[in-house]
Amino acid sequence: MKLPKQVTIIEVGPRDGLQNEKSLIPTEVKINFIKKLKMAGLQEMELTSFVSPKWVPQMKDAYEVISSCLDGTRDIVLAPNRKGIERLYETNCKAFAVFVGVSESFNKKNINKTTTESMEELKPLIQELKEKGYFIRACISTSFYCPYEGKVEEESVLKLCSTFVQYGVDELSVADTIGKANPKEVFSLFSRLKKELPNTMLTAHFHDTRGMALANVFAALQAGIDRFDTSAGGLGGCPFAPGATGNVATEDVVYMLEEMGIQTGINLSKLVEAVDIIKPHLTRPTESKYYRLQSAK
Repeated sequence: MKLPKQVTIIEVGPRDGLQNEKSLIPTEVKINFIKKLKMAGLQEMELTSFVSPKWVPQMKDAYEVISSCLDGTRDIVLAPNRKGIERLYETNCKAFAVFVGVSESFNKKNINKTTTESMEELKPLIQELKEKGYFIRACISTSFYCPYEGKVEEESVLKLCSTFVQYGVDELSVADTIGKANPKEVFSLFSRLKKELPNTMLTAHFHDTRGMALANVFAALQAGIDRFDTSAGGLGGCPFAPGATGNVATEDVVYMLEEMGIQTGINLSKLVEAVDIIKPHLTRPTESKYYRLQSAK
């Protein structure tokens, strides 16, 4: 069995995890949550996003979160368009994320543009950001299944990923947005991505909608992936993906990897303390099995 000796965890709870939370969480709680996650050893994190507060009100305090939480780690801010990027320029954040759905229908629902239109808009923006020295992460939504179109073909994912690489992005986060992928599909797609884009930083992003996220993490490991998006407490869901539940829980992934002898550099006890901070402000229970077991002690 060929597995990596070390894995990098990218914490997406503060952004992807909280964006779908119905109650508005106080800014100071988000900041404390982020700081505790950093204390747990997380070196890469999606802090927040510059999106319309009309559509995602949870992210309206992005400036305050960024100004309080930037440090020497890779702190990522997501923005979908030129307006969001102009707001990014007003901060000291130097890592940026864009998102595009492979599925045209999903992309249209998400940002009111087709996938082709999104890519045409993003090309000059990515080039501009690269010239300014930004780290650029491209989040590839609906890489396996779409809630509106069903199965997404591998060729479509490979084409979109290859185009982003041509644009000059540093990282591709390839997502099972609605949590329907199975380990066989995961191994197949990521094996092809590793082969066809050997010099690109590849990250796997799984949701646990059907309880297959950890199995999919294992399949991606076997395909050579050593970077994973996870969310403390299993927070998450997508406002534009009906039925999608939370991201795979950071503590569940860390526990599994560490038990397998794969190093993550993350302290599980401090992770649990981070979830303790955010849990009282959530409208739904946490999805993390490890957290529930620790809380029951």
